[in-house]
Amino acid sequence: MHDTLLLFGATGDLAQRYLFPSLLRLLGDGLLPEDFRVRAMALSPHDTGKFHDLLRPRLEQALPQASQDDVNNLLRRIDYRSVDLRAPDSIADAVREFNDRRCVSYLSIPPGLYISTCQGLALGGALAAPHRLMLEKPIGSDSRSAEEILQSIGGLIDEDRVFRIDHYLGKAAVQNLMALRFGNTLLEAVWNRDHIESVHIMVAESGGVDGRDSYYSRAGAMRDMVQSHILQLLCLVAMEPPASLEADRIRDEKVKVLRALRPLDARHAAQDSVRGRYTAGSIDGQPAQAYQPPEGSEAETFVGVTAHIDNWRWAGVPFHLVTGKRLPERTTRIEVNLKPVTHWLFERPDRHHAQPNRLTFQLQPQENIQLGLMSSLAGPEWGALELQPLELELSVPTGLHRRIAYERLFLDAFNGNHALFVRDDEVRAAWAWIDSVSDAWKVADLPMEPYPAGSWGPPQAHAFLPAAIVAEPHPESGP
Repeated sequence: MHDTLLLFGATGDLAQRYLFPSLLRLLGDGLLPEDFRVRAMALSPHDTGKFHDLLRPRLEQALPQASQDDVNNLLRRIDYRSVDLRAPDSIADAVREFNDRRCVSYLSIPPGLYISTCQGLALGGALAAPHRLMLEKPIGSDSRSAEEILQSIGGLIDEDRVFRIDHYLGKAAVQNLMALRFGNTLLEAVWNRDHIESVHIMVAESGGVDGRDSYYSRAGAMRDMVQSHILQLLCLVAMEPPASLEADRIRDEKVKVLRALRPLDARHAAQDSVRGRYTAGSIDGQPAQAYQPPEGSEAETFVGVTAHIDNWRWAGVPFHLVTGKRLPERTTRIEVNLKPVTHWLFERPDRHHAQPNRLTFQLQPQENIQLGLMSSLAGPEWGALELQPLELELSVPTGLHRRIAYERLFLDAFNGNHALFVRDDEVRAAWAWIDSVSDAWKVADLPMEPYPAGSWGPPQAHAFLPAAIVAEPHPESGP
């Protein structure tokens, strides 16, 4: 197990809110080496004492149940250096002393700084075997920039020591998708185009762009959420059973799905996609301001797009992908709609009004599984042949000691397990499809549709939303 973390971007929000608290929990649970150390680095001109003063209240806020002894134990292992991430010599000087240890370098920094930072790590000897590298998404902003990063870093460190993070893959509920799919005969039997009508994958956020204006004005929802999180969920839903749970066998199947995605055609862009940007509205009775990106920005805060997977298992099955900010609630769900029965026997409802079986995986904020059936048990006892929808719900017990995603990802990277990380060919395949969507939007001149904060997106979005969301009462919106 590697024993040293070289953490770049240590004063950033991700490091302070998630990375250091994750290390605190792992250390308190005895899951890190006895001599574990952290070299924290950023541009801010702090010394170690000042950095500890900044970090301590963030740790106490994130984990109020942690004891002062645990907090002090972590802080004793952390020292801080100010480095210029655009100057490889500065980075090399800050990491060279750790060459006799087994280091994992974590780049919690903008992707525009990846190449210069890795050049500095290589200059300081921190990318030579057995050292490892962890990269936060996104890897670039399109195929061209991603390829530049992949090629540059690939020339400095072997692929089998690179760990590209999509933190969604570290979530227990996301990992459970594989367990449900490949561990149950009931699902295995119907998991194909013969039985499935459509699939909806939605990642909804009630929060806005808040505090990420600089990044978001360049990225937008498509590059921020669809390119990484949603396509990873798509892969887990659609992939073929891997030969084993070995990391590369899993990732081989995910790449096949991404390569089978049909590029979006500009002629169908208006039918198969929608993009929008939230205007002023309200969420939970609180006013929400409109998103106003810088002049010239094409950043969307809402995306709906229908993806088609051109292979035997999924031919003809639409995958409706949707994500947005300032929606009524924070939720991530996957809805699998099965085809109706082939011969309908009942008078009420008639076959055109019968609700097909629906399997819903809710991944956050609560984890549960819902199975929608048609049953006379839900109707009056004297109408045994009158069917009504019956929802069966399996909720995950509350109070479980669930690790946040970054804890699992840290442990896997320290131990060299690649299963939950993204391989370079996955990055290339994902960007190829995302670029096809962006290009189709440009050619079709797809308009940016407004939607009030607190609504479920523009009116054109309904076709992309899960049925359970469309059926909900539409919340009041307005400034």
